[in-house]
Amino acid sequence: MDYSQLNDIIKSGKNILIVTHINPDGDTLGSMCGLYSAIWDNFKKKADMLVVSHVPAVYKFLPFVKQAKSLDEYDKSREYNVVINVDVAAYDRMSTATELFDRAGCSVNIDHHKTNNNYAKLNYVDSDASSTGEFLFYIMKSLGWKISEDTATCLYTALLTDTGSFRFDNTTAKTFAAASELVAFGAKPSEIYKNVYENDTKGLVLFQANAIKNAVFECDNKIVYTTVYKKDIERFKAGDDCTEGLCEKLRAISTTEAAFIVKEINSNMSKVSMRSKHIDVAEICSKFSGGGHKFAAGCVIKSSVKEAIRKVLEEVKKQDL
Repeated sequence: MDYSQLNDIIKSGKNILIVTHINPDGDTLGSMCGLYSAIWDNFKKKADMLVVSHVPAVYKFLPFVKQAKSLDEYDKSREYNVVINVDVAAYDRMSTATELFDRAGCSVNIDHHKTNNNYAKLNYVDSDASSTGEFLFYIMKSLGWKISEDTATCLYTALLTDTGSFRFDNTTAKTFAAASELVAFGAKPSEIYKNVYENDTKGLVLFQANAIKNAVFECDNKIVYTTVYKKDIERFKAGDDCTEGLCEKLRAISTTEAAFIVKEINSNMSKVSMRSKHIDVAEICSKFSGGGHKFAAGCVIKSSVKEAIRKVLEEVKKQDL
């Protein structure tokens, strides 16, 4: 893949914006901050960063993330000649940031999801990469960019989180090679791990314990799901990113083939997170205009929590469990 055009666009760009997907995770945030860092180190340009929704507390250690703005802080009438999306699998995953994206002189889509349909003017999508962070690392290497300790920290965080600490099936030899080089560039695995995985609040732990206690099992325990209501989040003061890692805990049960969480957004809107061991949950989520990876995907369904559960269960039960 030829990345020279990306290099030229950034080099000539006057106003550059980097955008995450809605409900950002470690990959999109690490990729955003890593790209921001690399653009400054290599071109002495300060890009703007837009986080669609907000930065979860667990990722506030990332270099430069405090300089990012949330969607409600942005003047959507602003003009950018370059807008770069990182880890944004689908156009609508930008929410109303699409207004900025559509007006850009050049829109760039850097991603690793197999469901990405190349919606930008310039598309770099590698579905074989474990994460957008890994893909960005190899893009930077190919272009001969300097990789600082800050850039390495950000990209290592992206790799670590999107591979589930290098446990998921998307982890390859190239992933480990990238991680090794990022450590050589200054990323500190122990510090990053502690920030990401050993920094939970009491409320979050109690909330997730309650969600697991209320899990429902079906089809000889092959399907497990739980629900997350706004009142429960408020009761435990768990925070909006309270479901992070919860679905993986349900999938870890030995009998589980498919696990999902349905989170109430409002009375007529539900967010679904899915994980599996063998079935293609990205295909299931695509039926609801969502997507992701084969064994980890999500979607938003315009219905109540109970109705969303019914719809998802109907699709899961069609699979060969």
